[in-house]
Amino acid sequence: MKTDVVLVSSNGVGMDEALGLAERVGQYKQLPPKAVLQLRLLSEELMGMMRSITGEKSGQFWIEDEDGTYMLHLLVDTRMNTVKREQLLTASTSGKNESARGFMGHLRDFFDRNADQDVVAFTNSVMNSGIHDSPQDILYDVEWSMVKYRQDLYSNKDSSEDRAAAWDELEKSVVSHVADEVKVFIHNQQAEMVIYKKFA
Repeated sequence: MKTDVVLVSSNGVGMDEALGLAERVGQYKQLPPKAVLQLRLLSEELMGMMRSITGEKSGQFWIEDEDGTYMLHLLVDTRMNTVKREQLLTASTSGKNESARGFMGHLRDFFDRNADQDVVAFTNSVMNSGIHDSPQDILYDVEWSMVKYRQDLYSNKDSSEDRAAAWDELEKSVVSHVADEVKVFIHNQQAEMVIYKKFA
């Protein structure tokens, strides 16, 4: 099953509709109340990330399910030129995007690229550990996986302060505790995040 697509934007348009969609899917599929709440919570995390994206951007949100696994999709057009991005960032006191904190904040950086960049320029070396060396699907330039990131962090969490802090952020993240997997796919000027959650 695939739901209708809800158009959302970083200024809040469509977000209530997206959250309502998550609840309706859970009810339609007769999921227990806790599972419906988890679907809504994961949708809220996606919408929160969407709100934190620099500038006005629009995206598409939908949910699919297959064999008890629910996939929450957020597809965003990442076009923003360098000049516009710099103008927006200089409005912040620090000159940086303040939302780039925490696990979801770092993931948001995938969606906050400049249009001038041909391939993702993801500068956080710790987050780069979740990127597949050779994406499984040639349609994507980059594929990032939370499961791979968690495994890499766990085995190297004592090797540096950055990795220890990243492990701490991951452990505190709502998404990492509720979701089974989070993947980010990047191709040309589009980035897609998919949150996977299986209900027995």
